[in-house]
Amino acid sequence: MGWYDRNILPRFINIAFSAKPNTKQRQKLVPHAVGEVLKIGFGSGLNLPFYDAGKVHKVFGLEPAEEMRRLAAERVNDSAFEIEFIDLPGEEIPLPQNSIDTVLVTYTLCTIEDPIAALEGMRRVLRPGGKLLFCEHGRAPDARVRRWQNRLNSGWGKIAGGCSMNRDIPALIQKGGFRIVTDERMYIPGPKILCYNYWGSAQPV
Repeated sequence: MGWYDRNILPRFINIAFSAKPNTKQRQKLVPHAVGEVLKIGFGSGLNLPFYDAGKVHKVFGLEPAEEMRRLAAERVNDSAFEIEFIDLPGEEIPLPQNSIDTVLVTYTLCTIEDPIAALEGMRRVLRPGGKLLFCEHGRAPDARVRRWQNRLNSGWGKIAGGCSMNRDIPALIQKGGFRIVTDERMYIPGPKILCYNYWGSAQPV
């Protein structure tokens, strides 16, 4: 990991995804998490204010980057429930099968190198009846916007930690072994190439 990735990128991500439109998306989704929660890409803890502490017992925060954990420290210390950070030492999420009630993924699938394998891992750790909650930006419905997404995607990824702006989020979730239960989508305020949002819930097939 280079100097930019250690010192600039975490702060850039924290600022970008704490914008008001993204915060409103979190407010819609995060309160639906229940029980033992696995947050994929814990980041700087931007979801923490929106959990319902009466419904959540514990949050496992999968976040390999030390810099992001440091940025999250104050929010973690103020949390009303237990938070345990877990790393990603290999390809498999380091939690037992059927051990999690809710998997939450917000603005993270865009940066995962192999999203299908990651989603299969999320499915593995979910208990029967558990759910995946997702909110992601991705492939726009308008051909003109998609063309710009495709043109700019490679350069954007180099400065944004591997973020891909043109992934078909519902298709990825289905290929990862889930059935989508609720599916909402719209442009949120901001550059259209980065602001077509998908959010909802899914269950393992």
